[in-house]
This record gives sequence, structure tokens and C-alpha cells, in this order.
Amino acid sequence: MWRFLSRRLLELVIVFFGVTFVIYCAVFLLPGDPIEALGGERPLPESVQQQLREQYGLDQPIWQQYLNYLGGLFQGDLGTTFTGQSVSEQMASRWPTTITLALTAWGLTVLISVVLGLVAGLRQGSAIDRSVLLGTIIAESVPVFVMGITAQYVFGIMLKWTPIAGVGDGWPRAFILPALIIAIYGLAGVSRLMRGSVIDTMQSDFVRTLRAKGLSRRGIVGLHVTRNAAAPVVNVLAIQLGSLLGGTVVIEAIFNINGVGQLLYKAIQDQQGTVVVGVATTLVLIFLITNVVVDVISSLLDPRIRND
Repeated sequence: MWRFLSRRLLELVIVFFGVTFVIYCAVFLLPGDPIEALGGERPLPESVQQQLREQYGLDQPIWQQYLNYLGGLFQGDLGTTFTGQSVSEQMASRWPTTITLALTAWGLTVLISVVLGLVAGLRQGSAIDRSVLLGTIIAESVPVFVMGITAQYVFGIMLKWTPIAGVGDGWPRAFILPALIIAIYGLAGVSRLMRGSVIDTMQSDFVRTLRAKGLSRRGIVGLHVTRNAAAPVVNVLAIQLGSLLGGTVVIEAIFNINGVGQLLYKAIQDQQGTVVVGVATTLVLIFLITNVVVDVISSLLDPRIRND
């Protein structure tokens, strides 16, 4: 077990450094000068620009800038914006909103995907099964911003069921619609996975044995099939919990939700590279840690995973 854990932690470190370096280079090697952009239509004097570049280390090679960033990161400092604001403080005030949105979306994903997958798997080949498969394909095909804007217009403006922007009405009214849009993309794949797992479980030997013993179909499904079929789905859902935090970017921008995703969206628009790198690094770290935790729990439940 310790060997397995050490290997996964080593992989986490390698992936973390590789991904964050790519993100850092992609942000700070893009065309355009964020220092010049600070002045807007009236550019800052050249001496002031040079002073700001030296202050933020932008006059150094990109690899040195990255090492400086890592040095601050290991001390819990995600950097400072060009206007003197701490990235960590900006994120801290927005995390509760993003976490609430992500957890609501994850809960909807779990509930809807398991039910759809179970029903489709038990009725393989029926009209319900084909409808679930077709619906999940359509859900994955429609861009998230199209679905979000359409949902705003239909449910917020026409039907007036939910607010179209902000979270002033609190949970759940202000969160349910954007969370549902996020959940649709997660449940599409999970419901198909649940469907396939139910079909395989229903064809297994132990289910035939239970039928031969006279156990009712409801008892077989409720006590045995659902629990066994959900095992592979649990891992995927746990990993999705981490990735949903990063999946709120577009939705928070559309619904004007003051969360971490909106902070990242505005930082990209304003060329605030420090904020972009800080938020992206945090999301990457959350996703990687979630993966390691899921792998460790899975290996404890099934020791064969450690030898794969």
C-alpha cells in the first residue's frame, strides 16, 4: 500500500509541475503587454512601465519567473495583481459561492444519472432506454453557453421560475438552474456508465442464482443490482466532484455569479495573468488531489488496483 501511495504522489508532483509550467508559459508568453494595458488609452510613462516589470519580475526569463512563482506558492502566496490585490484574498471571498454551486451540481448529477442509468439498464432496448441514450448524446453536443443562455430566457424571463443572474435569492432558488446546466454535462457520461454496469450486473451468475432461489425482481434490483452496479460509478462521480469546481467558469460568467469561475473569466478579459495562473493552479491541485484520494480509497476497497 505504501508503495502504491508513493507512486501516486510522485505522479501527482510530476503532473503538477508539468501542467502549471505549461499554464504559466501559456499565460505570460501570450501576445500583448499587461503592463501597457494598465494605462488604458493613456499609456503609462516608460519609466513607470519598466519599474513595474522589475517589481513583478516580468523582465526576467520565463523559467526564472516560474521559479519565483513556485517559491511564493510553496509559502501559500498565489501572487499579487498589478493593482496590488492579493490573489489568495480575492479567491477566499469567492470560494463559498463556487463550492455551493459545484456541490449542488454534483448532487444533481448523482441523483439524475443513477436514476436514468438504472432505469435504462433495466429496460435495455426499450423506448425509455433509447430515449436516455439519445438525450445524453444531445446534452453533450449542445455548447454550455448555448444551453445556459437558453435556460435563462426560458426559465428566468418567460416562466419567471428562477432569477436570471446573481445569487441574491440564496440557495436553492438562485443556484438550481446554473447547477442543473453544469450537471447535465456530467450526468451524460455517468448515466451511460451506470446503464452499462446495470446490464452487466443483471447478466451475472449471482443474479441468476437469486432468481433461481425465487427472490423477487424488486428485491434483486434494490438489494443487489443497484449496489454492485454503482461501484464503478462511484469512482467517476468522486473525480467529477473535483472537476466541477473548474467547470463553473462559463456558467458563473453567464449567470453573473460572483465565484472563482467568474474571477478567472474577468482576469482573462483584463489580462491579469497572475490571477489566471493562481486560479488555474488551485483548480489543478484540487483535481489532482481528488484523483489521488479516489485511487487510494479504491485500492483499499479492491487490492487488485494496487498491482495494476
